[in-house]
Amino acid sequence: MTTVGIDAVEIWTGNLKLDLPGTFAPQMGEDPEKYTKGLGLNASSFPDSYEDIVTMGANAAYRLMDRKGLEPEDIGRIDVATESAFDNSKPVSTYVAGCLEQVYEGDFHHANKGERKFACIAGTQSLDDAYNWIKAGRHRGRAAIVIATDTALYARGDAGEATQGAGAVAMLISEDPSLVELSIEQGYGSADETDFLKPNQQFPSVDGKRSVQVYLARMREALEDFESIAGDSHPDQYAYIPFHTPFPGMVRKAGLLGYRHMIRDTEIEDELAAEIGRQPRAEAFDDEEAFREALREYMDSLKETETYQDWYAKTIDPTLTLSREVGNWYTGSVHVARASVLKHGLENDLDLTGSKLLVGSYGSGAEAEIHAETIQEGWREEIAALNVDEQLAARYDLTWDDYEEIHDAHNHDMDVDIEPRTTPDAEFVFDGWGRMGERKYRFVE
Repeated sequence: MTTVGIDAVEIWTGNLKLDLPGTFAPQMGEDPEKYTKGLGLNASSFPDSYEDIVTMGANAAYRLMDRKGLEPEDIGRIDVATESAFDNSKPVSTYVAGCLEQVYEGDFHHANKGERKFACIAGTQSLDDAYNWIKAGRHRGRAAIVIATDTALYARGDAGEATQGAGAVAMLISEDPSLVELSIEQGYGSADETDFLKPNQQFPSVDGKRSVQVYLARMREALEDFESIAGDSHPDQYAYIPFHTPFPGMVRKAGLLGYRHMIRDTEIEDELAAEIGRQPRAEAFDDEEAFREALREYMDSLKETETYQDWYAKTIDPTLTLSREVGNWYTGSVHVARASVLKHGLENDLDLTGSKLLVGSYGSGAEAEIHAETIQEGWREEIAALNVDEQLAARYDLTWDDYEEIHDAHNHDMDVDIEPRTTPDAEFVFDGWGRMGERKYRFVE
């Protein structure tokens, strides 16, 4: 059977950096550990004045194609997932294709192009679309490029301001992939929710507490649905579990919930029983609130066990390395988490070929998806080609005045013209407005 999955990945981070404990916390009058330990974030990435979702997506895609020696005729579809789109009709993928055609002799006139929207899960949905397109035999031997690109900005003073971020992930989807093979089995958890939304507005309206609850509820549903076709999951079954990561602190909650679910009625629960007791069962309680309270107490105790902490440090924590330095990339977030674990494996000389990932994607509104991936033999070469560490080190460190200016410059309701903080080099840049109000782009050598 032909395998289908991610053959290669590239990351493009915004060229600016906001130091959360050093710059943001003092201005907020907050303890820096609120961000580093509470949210789990050290820094956020931001787009410079000449950057946006098109430039970041096109730059990631160009680096991907250039590294893999691809030409436009090798690509049969370009799908862009974003919740930062600036046009309600023309998809971002057409802008990206137009950028790439500036640097290639061929064109993408025979490639299908589209744009996916379902908050942060749209990146994974685009991945699924490309997978299905190839599996259906409609690709004519060509590959697909899936791009997740976002500027996750919040209104000044919003509770989510510290979780901001900007960047793009480009993925090459093909037969016989070098990086990971996607599983056929998928699980979903979806409901009509209003935890996070942007009704014709740039900055989101967020019910923070509700959003965490919905995230966890949909993840639980998706895992149960996945297990209904793939069989029960066990903590030792997966090398890593990359989650959608709006901020690492939320993943700590998801990791604990998932672990408690997976150890239920296993030898691990039996071994922990002497230390913290067995998991409460709803049928043992006459009162729902009493059951919930017992479950909370069990979870608090489970979190403190050495067994759980060792599992979390090995299976979850390596997924958060990049997120801690870039913030929330919305549609790209879970794909940054995947790159983090593979990067961790390379840096620690781990033999991951054949190991499995359990990938948990989420989008507010709300839907979660769980699927498995198997790491392929060529993963080392692909991850070694990433230059994300160099990109992170090269970012311009914003002062508070810089931050205020750049935030205003990217606010659609403000007309602010500022000098860029960095100099573009071999990348696509925003180049002003066209006659119909469209955004224009050019490649800077």
